[in-house]
Amino acid sequence: MTVTATLTSKGQITIPKEIREALGVDAGGWVDFTLEADGSVRMAVRRRELASVAGLLHRPGFERLSVEEMDEAIARHLAERP
Repeated sequence: MTVTATLTSKGQITIPKEIREALGVDAGGWVDFTLEADGSVRMAVRRRELASVAGLLHRPGFERLSVEEMDEAIARHLAERP
């Protein structure tokens, strides 16, 4: 598949929809570009590994809750709703 894109004055290119869909990349996705010896550019989607998001939601000073404690808190919240 060959699709043409236009370079903007800011040096940006929008990856065409057909390519994004074929690669399975969405907004916020990571794409690596490699300049090959022959002058061509290889583009590859970088898949996030689960380990890369470990601790993402942790906030220092906040107590960690078990799944059971979270379930209980959710149940209490739902019971208090009108």
